Amino acid sequence: MSARVILLTGSNGGLGQAIARAFLAESTNNLLWLGVHTRREQADKLAAEAPDRCRVVSLNVIEAASWKSVLETVIATNGRLDVLVNNAGRHADALLANMPVADWENVVRVNLDGAFHGCQAVLPAMISQRCGRIINISSLSALLAPAGQTNYAAAKAGLVGLTQSLAKEVARMNITVNAICPGFIESEALAGFGPEERKAAQSRVPMRRFGRPEEVAAAVRFLACPEASYITGSILKIDGGIM
Repeated sequence: MSARVILLTGSNGGLGQAIARAFLAESTNNLLWLGVHTRREQADKLAAEAPDRCRVVSLNVIEAASWKSVLETVIATNGRLDVLVNNAGRHADALLANMPVADWENVVRVNLDGAFHGCQAVLPAMISQRCGRIINISSLSALLAPAGQTNYAAAKAGLVGLTQSLAKEVARMNITVNAICPGFIESEALAGFGPEERKAAQSRVPMRRFGRPEEVAAAVRFLACPEASYITGSILKIDGGIM
């Protein structure tokens, strides 16, 4: 497989780390840029394991200027960008009646505005190349919105709509845009669950287990590969069968 240049946001968390490792394992030719903002220790550790193929770059996904700076660095260094994975996200759960306005705004900014800025930033390079892959990490909450997540569910549902609309806009230029909706995945999102909460959550999953980050990463890697060139505008649930 020829060298591909990949930009991944939210790369310091468990899911981001799994996605990054999947791309590094896929081909020794892959060149990976890890976008981080305030926390970067895990991203730095991963980059140190593959210093010739993996770099960490400071990226605040809610700022268009930050995206512009990162894209200029990537293009100047590698001459192209083949894959963008919008994985950055955050929670601030609360019932809407009691939700601070700041929690609504911050969650929407990171989960939805961040992906908008990312897509807009990478499109000039991908259009010029007449080729590209954009994978947006949404959530099962976008499709089956739970109580207490009006901000997160709205933002992730918006990301689904963005994905489907943008896919139509750029399909003729050989750019695919897809979204993945993970369900319960063993990552930071479940770290606060107590034993009873975990048991109750698992009872909702027909497979009776939580997913592994590596299982989501495998889907991301497939959607980014050349063989997935006819898949665009798709929303892929990875949730153990929750309906």
